Amino acid sequence: MQFESIADFFAMGGYGFYVWLAFGVSALAMVAIVIDSIVKRNAIFKSVARQSARQQRVEAAKEVTERL
Repeated sequence: MQFESIADFFAMGGYGFYVWLAFGVSALAMVAIVIDSIVKRNAIFKSVARQSARQQRVEAAKEVTERL
């Protein structure tokens, strides 16, 4: 489909509002998914680091108690 002007392109034959709204909602959903994934990934990394530090403290405490 070929458009006469940029205004015709944005109007999309009278369906522009619905077309651009659909594009906007889709783009917003994709951005939200990316942000949510990044936040959850960082939370998982922090959780793993906490578990690892806790495990190291437990092992260190076991070594101390074994020496006694």
